[in-house]
Parts: sequence; C-alpha cells; structure tokens
Amino acid sequence: MTGTFANVAGIVLGALIGVALKKRMPQKVTGPIMKALGAGIVIIGINGILIAMIKADPETGALTESGGLLLLISLVVGCIIGELIHIDGRISDLGKKMEAKFNADGLAKGFVTASLIFCVGALAVIGAIEDGLRGDPGVLLTKTLLDFTTSIVLAASLGIGVALSALPVFILQGGTSLLAGAVSPFITEQLLDMFCMVGYALVLIVGVNFIAETKIKVANLLPALIIPILYYFISPAILSMFHN
Repeated sequence: MTGTFANVAGIVLGALIGVALKKRMPQKVTGPIMKALGAGIVIIGINGILIAMIKADPETGALTESGGLLLLISLVVGCIIGELIHIDGRISDLGKKMEAKFNADGLAKGFVTASLIFCVGALAVIGAIEDGLRGDPGVLLTKTLLDFTTSIVLAASLGIGVALSALPVFILQGGTSLLAGAVSPFITEQLLDMFCMVGYALVLIVGVNFIAETKIKVANLLPALIIPILYYFISPAILSMFHN
C-alpha cells in the first residue's frame, strides 16, 4: 500500500498549501478562479468520458463509440436512488455540523468535489491493483503528483474540506490493494471503461456547477457509479436466458 500512503500524503499536503494560499488571496480574484477551476474540471470530465467511450480499431483505425445508453440509464437510475435516500441532504447536514464545529465554511463542498475527482479515475483502480499484486506503486506515484497539484488548486478555492478527501482515497485504493488478488480477475478493460465513463460524467457535472453556479446535486448521483458494475455482471446472465 506504499502508493496509497503516498497518494494520501500528497492530497493532504497539497490541500494545506492551498489553504495557506487562500488566506492570502484577494477576494476579487476568488470568483474568476472558481470559474477557471470549473472549466478545468469540465475538460477533465469530457476527456475521461471520451477515452472511455471512443475506441480505435487496432487494424483499421476506425473510431467506434459505445456506452451512451448505459451512461444515460446510469445517471437517471442513480439520480432516482440518490433522491429517494437523500444522499445530498445527509452529506450537507453532516457538513454543516462539521463546519460549525471546526469553523470551516464550504467543508462539505470541498470534500465531495475532491473525492469525486480523486477516486473515479482509472489510475486509482489500476494503480491500486498494481501496488497490491506486484508491490509496484509507480502508477499511484504518478497519480500522487497529479492529485497533489490538483488539491492545491481546489483547496485554494474550496478550503480544508479538500484534505478530507484523503479518507475515501485511502479506503478505496487501500482496500483495492489489499483485495487485489481477489478483484483483479474481474477488473476488465470493459468494466473499467464503463465505470470511468459514469465517474467522469459526475466530474463534468461538478465543473458545470462551478461555471454556471447551479445546484445540480452531484451527491445524489453517486449511486450511478454502481449501475455499470451491476450491468456488467448481470447482463450476460440475462442475455443467456433470452438465448435459451
């Protein structure tokens, strides 16, 4: 779990640097920085979605697209589940309590935003498996450098809540590393593409919230991440039933 420990340390250190910069940042530049940050997050989301959905044929080089319908269904079903169990409201309530206790405004927003960006990428899954199976933290060390830089920018705008995203990173990546031997046979390229496609769609929505100052409840969309996993494992059984 060397890579995960390094990743967690990089996020926390970057967040602390970002918070220190925020205290010295003039109020008049905060708004434009939030817009620029939103644009960057949108680009990251679009890039991740396109990589997951569009593939080139190794022989002809022709581009093919897949997963659009699954993405739509995942977001709709995930939204329904999230709204019914009030994920956003529960996180907001917890965030407000923590903000009041630690006198830290925007703590919940920083936590949710950073957690999505740091946890949904392919580097997190592949790197954790490589670290767990082969003891090779190379991929996660690369991710650490990226997350360190990103956490500085995020924390400079959103505050110390960004540092708390190190906790889900530690749980998800550390758990994947510890269970690498058991889960690696199931983590196919197809499943990873499906998961990342939906994950980066949520990242894109986070960026839209920054730019348009809307309030799309991203936390209520988190169950969407489960839908492609269920589809991947259940669809073969359903198709075999129809064939029989």
